[in-house]
Amino acid sequence: MATLISRFTDAKRVVIKIGSSLLVDSKNGRLRRDWLIALSQDIAKMRRRGQEVLVVSSGSIALGRHILGLKNSPLRLEESQAAAATGQIQLAHAYQEILALENIPVAQILLTPGDTEERRRYLNARSTITTLLSLGALPVVNENDTVATIEIRYGDNDRLAARVAQMITADCLILLSDVDGLYTAGP
Repeated sequence: MATLISRFTDAKRVVIKIGSSLLVDSKNGRLRRDWLIALSQDIAKMRRRGQEVLVVSSGSIALGRHILGLKNSPLRLEESQAAAATGQIQLAHAYQEILALENIPVAQILLTPGDTEERRRYLNARSTITTLLSLGALPVVNENDTVATIEIRYGDNDRLAARVAQMITADCLILLSDVDGLYTAGP
């Protein structure tokens, strides 16, 4: 365990993926602001240690579902895209507002699989992200669910986080979830 912790604290570039269930209260569909404030304080500490941090955030569909009054039953593609569009603006605003308390500028990046699979788009996305990191901004990445269809989706943000971590040659990828367990090696 000590080796695992030292790998994390020694990492120069860290990608943190945040699951919807950590950001959005399942009972009322609202953002868990206290949790996001605590995370922003942790990110500020990491940045003071000299670590570059990027966040891959879920939560837009869960927030949008509540805002639009959509039930917890499975959504049609159009409803899911509408929820994502509505929730994403709320999510981006929350990150901007809360991280401003730590004087951390935030940038939103919405990606589709083509942005990590097509060479020209991959290089452009990587250049944008690394420029943001060098300028001291915190990139917050999410899948562009408003245009992604079932055939052209990452499917979940764990996969997106892995692709982004590889893209920017991150030293560490942290997956935050409400699922119990800790992997110290591949599952």
